[in-house]
Amino acid sequence: QVQLVESGGGLVQAGDSRRLSCVGSGRTLSNYVMGWFRQAPGKEREFVGSITWNTGSTSYADSVKGRFTISRDNAKNTVYLEMNSLKREDTAVYYCAARYQISTVYRYWGQGTQVTVSS
Repeated sequence: QVQLVESGGGLVQAGDSRRLSCVGSGRTLSNYVMGWFRQAPGKEREFVGSITWNTGSTSYADSVKGRFTISRDNAKNTVYLEMNSLKREDTAVYYCAARYQISTVYRYWGQGTQVTVSS
């Protein structure tokens, strides 16, 4: 089992930056791909980006490419989502998730953290 806990959400102004954190526990994350997802009110959950833990390889949704950056800290078993140039449409609950590298299904999910961007 992997437990994931997100933090760092809150109310920010458009154009500001915010960093979300996701701490993993229960297992080493070296064999996992860590993903960030978000769900806005009335919309389906969407993929934001991911990082392959042992290689550091990242991928991003087009909507956040160039503005968001995912990184990880091995010593802290933590993955980060650095969000820059935030827009109102980035308002959502942000979730951290983990899947085995050989799987396409994210098996473990955090509880989510709310990010609200005001203009």
